Amino acid sequence: MPLSERIVVDHEVLAGKPVIRGTRLAVEFILELLAAGRSENEVLTDYPGLTRDDILACLSYASYLAREYKAFPIPA
Repeated sequence: MPLSERIVVDHEVLAGKPVIRGTRLAVEFILELLAAGRSENEVLTDYPGLTRDDILACLSYASYLAREYKAFPIPA
């Protein structure tokens, strides 16, 4: 499923941050929950409007950004 079916950007919603379609939940918020150690089941329980596919779309979006953003260490 294309990311655009799950993740949208609308300048009227959360100042244009990527959100899960049909919600005001920012992708970065879901990623922060997961990075902090919350399990997929905990996130789904706390936010019943989300689906597993929404969480996977957030992870896929993060993977895309990590692949596309080229950061090189500055030599010391």
